[in-house]
Amino acid sequence: MKTEDTLKDVMATVLGIVADSINEDTSMDTVEAWDSIKHMNLVLAIEEEFGISIPDEDAANITSYPLIRLVLNEQLKGK
Repeated sequence: MKTEDTLKDVMATVLGIVADSINEDTSMDTVEAWDSIKHMNLVLAIEEEFGISIPDEDAANITSYPLIRLVLNEQLKGK
């Protein structure tokens, strides 16, 4: 799916990791470089790349790849 590949590319760029390493287990707990500053940069990069606005309450809680993908898909459906 193109959306997932693009999401992985954005995450890889912001977090400084390889896109192919991003999977269901990728989270703030498993990526050492994923700190609070990178998290905010990631949220902003996702919003910019996909032309969406992630609600603040969701932005604070999307701390893993599966959760990011879920919120992204919800936002894209509402576009």
